Amino acid sequence: MIADNSLPVFNIGGVVPALNLSASLTPVRTECGIGALMPWANRLWLITYVAHKANSGRGTGLYEINERFELHKRPESVVGTYANRLIHAPSNQLVIGPHLVDVEGNVRTIPAMVEHRLAASAEHLSDPLNKVYFLTMEGDLFEVDVHTLEAAHLFDLVKVLEIPHGCQPHFKGAHASNGRLVVANNTYYEQDFEGGYTGGLLAEWNGQRWSVLERAPFMDAWGRKSLGNTIFATGWDRASAILKVFSHGQWSTYRLPKASHTFEHYWQTEWTRLREVEHERILMDCFGMFYELSPVAYSGKVWGVRPISTHLRVVPDFCTWRGCLVLGSNQVSPGTELHWWKDDLTLEHDEAPEEHIYGIDNNNLAGETQSNLWFGKLDDLWSFGKPAGWGGPWWETPVKAGVASDPYLMTGFEHKVLHLYHDCAVTASFTVEVDVLGNGAWKTYAQLEVPAGGYLHHEFPTGFSAHWVRLTSSHDCQATGYLYYT
Repeated sequence: MIADNSLPVFNIGGVVPALNLSASLTPVRTECGIGALMPWANRLWLITYVAHKANSGRGTGLYEINERFELHKRPESVVGTYANRLIHAPSNQLVIGPHLVDVEGNVRTIPAMVEHRLAASAEHLSDPLNKVYFLTMEGDLFEVDVHTLEAAHLFDLVKVLEIPHGCQPHFKGAHASNGRLVVANNTYYEQDFEGGYTGGLLAEWNGQRWSVLERAPFMDAWGRKSLGNTIFATGWDRASAILKVFSHGQWSTYRLPKASHTFEHYWQTEWTRLREVEHERILMDCFGMFYELSPVAYSGKVWGVRPISTHLRVVPDFCTWRGCLVLGSNQVSPGTELHWWKDDLTLEHDEAPEEHIYGIDNNNLAGETQSNLWFGKLDDLWSFGKPAGWGGPWWETPVKAGVASDPYLMTGFEHKVLHLYHDCAVTASFTVEVDVLGNGAWKTYAQLEVPAGGYLHHEFPTGFSAHWVRLTSSHDCQATGYLYYT
């Protein structure tokens, strides 16, 4: 890797050790994730985040990297939990964390946003020339004037969207287009896996009222303002990953494989994103799999999604900078829990002096909290793990006779097997249909008979593929239709 005509930059597999970012070891060790990346003002901007701001995370904040791959911490930097970034085109400013950066690299800080854990920023529906939305992880929605820096609290989404009492909100993504603001909360715990509900959702606001689109954990929403103005949102449930698509005035649901169970808890997703990384090409990171995705949905149908590779990385953000694909990370983190004491007395957080704060590590084999960047090319992602995964439209799901399942991704995998079983007292017939063109022209592939309370598996021919596959049962029942791709 060469930064200019004379200066080589030492790197190992696309990682420049000199660009490592660390948080301090005292008073406690915490996260140091790279929450947001953005090329702007002739440099690469990045902001790091801690798990919780209180008495932790020294050394984190706002940074810039120049063309010589030199890392500088900005003097305006503040410690916090930030993973939001947006270009506000009317004012020509970068929004990153609680900061605004102009085209000359001058930084202003929005005082009212510093103390909040900022998950996302989005364009304003009614005053896009002057204001931007800020969504916090706790579900507070603000609007901020990008000129005066005045902030106004609009909604407590925990109350508005009826997240169950006692559940931890964990909002992650937001996007505004098509006259709607879409927000994603990815709360998911064992209770959800067992069939309960702890608050995960995808919702939208049309400027007058809120509507919940899905009560399942969702991670991000994004889309271009052209090429059909499609919105994509990623989430999951027990059965599979989910791709929600808004096109031609309506939402559709598609299902994707899970590449790893290491993303199954709401803390573990940390912050899977959709971004345009080459001109008019979208890179989607979803449940341990990178996908290429076209921003276009002709006739309201999605046909341009294809798996690239599997991975175990935690990639809170990614972008293209100076011809490189840049992946941020959240790498070595002990996950420390804070405790306060003084002469056996319980103290409030803001009352505890530093010498009376200690941490209990959730991972006491993790040392210095640190994260770094990876520099490569988009096509390098094909050298990561080969696409593989599992999931399906049904996981012990109540299904109605004659009602087709959601479409499930089938393209881009070599070996495929379908597992079917049900709880009917009689033989049930399952129709397997494939959408070869990706345009909703479903064709019957097979009719599979599964005996009463029985089980059947079907191996597709090696290399057999279509864009989507779906299932239909001949009887009302509780059914499982699950596919393994290897």
